[in-house]
Amino acid sequence: MVSTIQKEKADMFLKFHDGKEILVLLNSWDIGSSKLVEACGYKAVATTSMGIAASLGRPDCEATTLEEVLQIVSGIVNAVQVPVTVDFETGYGKTVDEILTSVGKLIKTGIVGINIEDSIEMSPSLIDEREFCERISAIRAFSNSLGFHLVINARTDSFYTSRASEKEKLAESIKRGNKYREAGADCIFVQPVWDKAIIRTLVKEINAPLNILSNPAIGDGLPPSVNELQDMGVARLSLGSSLMKASLALMKKVADELSQKGTYSILSDTMTPRTDAALAYKMAIGSGK
Repeated sequence: MVSTIQKEKADMFLKFHDGKEILVLLNSWDIGSSKLVEACGYKAVATTSMGIAASLGRPDCEATTLEEVLQIVSGIVNAVQVPVTVDFETGYGKTVDEILTSVGKLIKTGIVGINIEDSIEMSPSLIDEREFCERISAIRAFSNSLGFHLVINARTDSFYTSRASEKEKLAESIKRGNKYREAGADCIFVQPVWDKAIIRTLVKEINAPLNILSNPAIGDGLPPSVNELQDMGVARLSLGSSLMKASLALMKKVADELSQKGTYSILSDTMTPRTDAALAYKMAIGSGK
């Protein structure tokens, strides 16, 4: 049974994609990072599968078990008040029935949305588009049967995994994006794409809200700003695994400086002013804003 509150949060989250104002998502990976995102004023919490996996000392691509994901996600949902959407990778199942079973368990945690992707372990060959559409349609039908609109963010990885030309990857992304929309997806996620002309073409040619990834860890240079993406018509912006990687990178920098120089400059600079560091901690444990 899906609660009234969960249904209302799902409807609210869906409305965030209406294009009037870009939806910005700082992807979190545990309860503390999720509470901090919420306390910073963001309208929703979105998880990163790579972040969750890394927090368990695992690689990405479903190396975590479904039960581990459910436990972490349940903790996040119970800790925050805003809608929670989950990076569900390829759906934790090889058949439609297996995927629906996994989705059913995930919905029971109280989430309102999922990301589901069409690549398997980031291999160049994507899942057959008809097969992927069947997965989306089945998830939509299952969600509807519960009287609940699960917000489906369908990710196509042509730009990420394909060895084709830019023109071919763009055409494939547009074709798949429109097919996924017809199958029941609410938003189409194409990543990693930072070229402004390509983004404008995707916005124009895909008949659905567009999600763009801004993750400096997997691209050259810096992605377009939030204002630039909004002006181009992008509906949703995700940071992916970048916050998790930035946190680990900072820890490594501090550790390297300490072991090589015996000094604390990076740590001290990051914690200055100390009041900001203390406030961030309080926001992560839910005792301050």
